Amino acid sequence: MMKTNDKVMANILILYGTFRKRETTHDLLYCYKKYSSHRCFYLNINFSGIPWYVKKVSWDLIIFHTIFLSSRWSRELFAKNMQDAAFLKQIKAVKVALPQDEFLNVDLVCDFINEFNITHVFSVAPESQWPVIYRTVDLNKVKMHKVLTGYLDDAAISKVKNIAKTMPEERPLDIGYRARRAAYWLGRHGSLKWLIADKFQEKAPQKGLITDISTRDEDTFRGDDWYRFLLNCKYQIGVDGGASILDWDGTYRKRTEEYLVEHPQATYEEVERECFPGVDGSLQLFALSPRHLEACLTRTCQILSEGSYNGVLIPGKHYIELKRDFSNLDEVLDIIKNDKLRESLTQNAWDDVVASGNYTYRSLVENVINTALEQVPPRKQSRLSEFWQTTVYYRMRLNDKLAWLTLYLTLLLIPIILRVSTHRKILRVLKFMKKLVAR
Repeated sequence: MMKTNDKVMANILILYGTFRKRETTHDLLYCYKKYSSHRCFYLNINFSGIPWYVKKVSWDLIIFHTIFLSSRWSRELFAKNMQDAAFLKQIKAVKVALPQDEFLNVDLVCDFINEFNITHVFSVAPESQWPVIYRTVDLNKVKMHKVLTGYLDDAAISKVKNIAKTMPEERPLDIGYRARRAAYWLGRHGSLKWLIADKFQEKAPQKGLITDISTRDEDTFRGDDWYRFLLNCKYQIGVDGGASILDWDGTYRKRTEEYLVEHPQATYEEVERECFPGVDGSLQLFALSPRHLEACLTRTCQILSEGSYNGVLIPGKHYIELKRDFSNLDEVLDIIKNDKLRESLTQNAWDDVVASGNYTYRSLVENVINTALEQVPPRKQSRLSEFWQTTVYYRMRLNDKLAWLTLYLTLLLIPIILRVSTHRKILRVLKFMKKLVAR
């Protein structure tokens, strides 16, 4: 059995695609290199396809990363990525898939699992929903495992401690919240994200509470500013992430978007009736999100709508529970005003979530790699083979850095070229690239 602490290093290929490099996504991608003692090769398939030298390495494990699988938001792009990665179907290595957003274009994920002979799937969906989501996959052959959508990074924990030292001792905001207005095709569960904002914006000031609540994109906090916002808030409101509609092949999304172009003021009820009648509730994909862990990290007390939160957060112990119909809203606001429970709830959340170390990227890496390599014996290789694989490793590290440099230059130059270029083909290509990297 080959484990993370074995002296013999496994060769692990991590396949991903182009995306906007946010801190949390960066941590999710590069945690394997950071926390594994094995040799992790990163390959951005949108930058270089599958280079010839990748085919000459003896792979022990291939990880099809969340970022590779999320390209299925564009069915055309995902089809191209599958075609470019087709060579990997022949590789006799343990193959792992880490899908998220398991409510959209799931037919593509199932086809991918079957075609590429995936042996392990690490899913963020509840176990009860696996037969619903992966209905064309033989779950007796593919091993399913439960993971979270995101984790805490050791560096973030240290960073927040340092930022906290620069913040005022008394938090100036009683209640804070940031969220986007979820698309209608995610179902009624998605509407909770903005309903909870509207309810607290209306009621909290009546209790004399100071709020900073917004669902506008322009009010989004990035990077360290998000941590500063949390550290300024005594309480954060929130809901569990996910969806209550399974959009198997993207039909409901397409219908909804087309309908809203013609009827931009349509209500959810109208869109549901016209675009996906009787479908809401076909999926119960509700999950803890990284922001819940970040609130624990900043010792910000959470007021969360009823939900399971992956069993990580427990009502009355780690957070104040809000009924989904808001029937206890006044009672919750009185608890906030009284402010006597906050210290004990945030301390419990810190102890059980942060200090325990159970919800860090380090724990994710150990889980994924040890699980995948459990039955894989240490590989024997010659000095020449070791030299070759080390050479390829550094070549791929260089290519990975070049991929990011290319992305940055693209983002910098595209707006300029779009303003001055008149060549239609160039414009079409650049507009596609801009759309691709802006997601």
